[in-house]
Amino acid sequence: MIELKQKDWYFKFLSSKNSLIIDVRTEHEFMEKHINGSLLIDINQPSEFINEINNLDKNKNYFVYCKSGARSSNACKIMNELGIINTYNLIGGIDSWEGETK
Repeated sequence: MIELKQKDWYFKFLSSKNSLIIDVRTEHEFMEKHINGSLLIDINQPSEFINEINNLDKNKNYFVYCKSGARSSNACKIMNELGIINTYNLIGGIDSWEGETK
């Protein structure tokens, strides 16, 4: 896991081929506001989270965020344990996000 501030996180995402943004918050939080193009995989639903992570392509780059950065940091660690090497945590989460949202 690599932890990056927004500018570096988003630049790395844009310059990386084969990458995906993952929001690990709840569905309610996601519906309120999320980064455009992100996929919701709620870390608060442990068995569903593990199942969905296990179905991801382990060769992709995953850019992970939550509200403040704590849940996404844990999510990146779990993803690494499950064999996904390229995980990038957004420091400060969506609370610090200054880009576009839905």
